[in-house]
Amino acid sequence: MKKRVTLTFPRRTVHIPITYRLAKEFNVAANIIRAQVAPNQVGKLVVELLGDIDELEAAIDWMRSQDVGVSFASREIVIDENICVDCGLCTGVCPTEALNLHPQTFQLQFMRSRCVVCEQCIPTCPVQAISTTF
Repeated sequence: MKKRVTLTFPRRTVHIPITYRLAKEFNVAANIIRAQVAPNQVGKLVVELLGDIDELEAAIDWMRSQDVGVSFASREIVIDENICVDCGLCTGVCPTEALNLHPQTFQLQFMRSRCVVCEQCIPTCPVQAISTTF
């Protein structure tokens, strides 16, 4: 089973290698989609967790016990086709290739099933045709 989550680390330094412990102790793979971590600041990781449902739940409970905030991604990327100019800039930053240009028509294609809502495409769009919903 896959779960897309945002991990929020407290300002104090976390000395535990979270992704290593997820793999070693819970048999859960963590694919880091986006990271924003700096000393003395709140850190955030957007990760896709992959593993057995019971192992995922145990891993999430463990992370919460370590004061790591865990929130589930409930947002989706929305593309306003009336604004989009099919420039393709967003395709270059999409880590999962959910955004691509059709080879014949050069129109933007969005494969929602591949999207992990990392939001890297949003600031890249020059006409602000991409946003998220809650």
